[in-house]
Amino acid sequence: MSELYASTSLSKTVFSDQFPSKLCKRFATLSPFIVSSSPPCFSLTATTLRPLRCHRHNFTCRHSLRECKEEDELLLQESISEIEHSEFLEEFDGEDSLDVEVLEREAERAVIEFADDLSRQLKIEDETTNQKETHTKKKRTKITAKNIPDHLLPKVTIVGRPNVGKSALFNRLVGGNRAIVVDEPGVTRDRLYGRSFWGDKEFMVVDTGGVITISKSQNDVMEELAITTTIGMEGISLASREAAVARMPSMIERQAALAVEESSVILFLVDGQAGLTAADVEIGDWLRKNFSHKCIVLAVNKCESPRRGILQASEFWSLGLSPIPISAISGTGTGELLDVICSGLEKVEEPETLDGEEDYISSIAIVGRPNVGKSSILNALVGEDRTIVSPISGTTRDAIDMEFMGPDGQKFQLIDTAGIRKRAAVASSGSITEALSVNRAFRAIRRSDIVALVIEAMACITEQDMKIAERIEKEGKGCLIVVNKWDTIPNKNQQTATYYEQDVREKLRILSWAPIVYSTAIAGHGVDKIIVAAGMVEKERSRRLTTATLNQLVQEAVAFKPPPRTRGGRRGRVYYCTQAAIRPPTFVFFVNDAKLFTETYRRYMEKQLRTGAGFSGTPIRLLWRSRRKLERNGSKTNAKKKQRNITSLDKNLAVA
Repeated sequence: MSELYASTSLSKTVFSDQFPSKLCKRFATLSPFIVSSSPPCFSLTATTLRPLRCHRHNFTCRHSLRECKEEDELLLQESISEIEHSEFLEEFDGEDSLDVEVLEREAERAVIEFADDLSRQLKIEDETTNQKETHTKKKRTKITAKNIPDHLLPKVTIVGRPNVGKSALFNRLVGGNRAIVVDEPGVTRDRLYGRSFWGDKEFMVVDTGGVITISKSQNDVMEELAITTTIGMEGISLASREAAVARMPSMIERQAALAVEESSVILFLVDGQAGLTAADVEIGDWLRKNFSHKCIVLAVNKCESPRRGILQASEFWSLGLSPIPISAISGTGTGELLDVICSGLEKVEEPETLDGEEDYISSIAIVGRPNVGKSSILNALVGEDRTIVSPISGTTRDAIDMEFMGPDGQKFQLIDTAGIRKRAAVASSGSITEALSVNRAFRAIRRSDIVALVIEAMACITEQDMKIAERIEKEGKGCLIVVNKWDTIPNKNQQTATYYEQDVREKLRILSWAPIVYSTAIAGHGVDKIIVAAGMVEKERSRRLTTATLNQLVQEAVAFKPPPRTRGGRRGRVYYCTQAAIRPPTFVFFVNDAKLFTETYRRYMEKQLRTGAGFSGTPIRLLWRSRRKLERNGSKTNAKKKQRNITSLDKNLAVA
């Protein structure tokens, strides 16, 4: 036997004391030439061994030397894979040699670094604001604000004709940049709510659209509200367009009237630079006639100069109210105004039964292209006309927040957003309002937990839907796809939804994990399924796997498909894995070299995690960290021993 081995050309040799026993049995059954002798060695490949083995058992074998060599090399790769897999199992079994606490801290740092990088990549340019004032207001709110639900707070409604500065005053009182402020009338249309406080009083401020009174022609209304009957309305008949335009003023006034009815204090805002107008007189008469039992405060805006402000405000004494000169932009006179407002409010005590940890409210942003039915879905969910619904493109402009309680008692914060058109289309229109509305929609995605991507059933998936889906995935938000206007699909049968879902999955591969809900919002069909699906997504987003379960899943995935080998012979190894964060679930893999794991293999690992652990409706993050030289005290010696054993095995597998 020794003479036979001397005549063969051996390329690699490993010693029997380090060779897996299962692999020994495997080679022993393949050929009698692979045996244990003294010194114990095994030939894993030989250019002449395979022909000898074949002819030993079959003298009629006519295999060429090249064919045998290729088969032997393939056998060698499989053998080495089994050896390295056994090393991988040993490393998982010897987990005590790893400093788990250090790795957990490293995982937290990895998540923070990833979040910072992602924020810089997806940074949204905000409008020019007074950052110092905003920061101070938020800081005071954090210290002084109480844990009182929005529906229990008294409301202060700002009402007035268009373009008097209602949204600017709203931003000043709530201490942020919530409402869109543009120097053109008719920007605000829906009710916009925000929390504010002054002293020990906390209240809700409500921004409303400008009230347009009677004796206005349709052309004047369109010009004053900046309504277009062309953009986004190509598929709507001219008669429907004109009817929608005619109804728009009454819809805006109805929203303002609803806000006034539910308020405790009415803040009547007028323009000091424009002076007293007929519209101001009509609104003042309407308030005195219908809401004289409520506290009505008259504020004269755009009075930047204190001296001229008194003269400007004196003109409004004829309205029968005491005018207060203020400036929403500079903040002049707002302190006196807040004193008067708080004098008409009752102090609300914080409920004792609330638990801040258990009452976490998830936010659901409803986004999509224009005219896909986002506002209709919100109104159908809350059971009232909370937002204006119209075929006019761009009806919704601000991001509208609304608290909602599901059938199981779970609370959600619904956010209705403006339709998101292509960036080139928005730029070509030249509308600053639309650009800011799209900006608000993207910011709503960022501050939400779950995003309901609404698509139109007949249009199916468009290029713009794909771009919105990419943004949702990058932001790491939970998502569900809502196919609205399902009743417009003709000749539906039992297979229609199946075929439709296949088409959606094929086009929106980036959201392959998102559930699909079919609804007809205008009739109220299927909207309840949206909340059920959102509750399921939130549970998956907040789920955390134990480290033992996670590492077992990773171990099985690597055993089924080991990482690919580079041309230099290196192969990636996974030492440890942990879940470092939730919302979205984020997993950190500690490996020998992150560059050895290709994008294909990372997608494979994500697929295996989803198959074994679920996480439906939420993206998952896989962060790969190369193992650093960590300083250990008690476990440093054991770690060096383990590394020495691995190194010696690598040396033995080197080319002889």
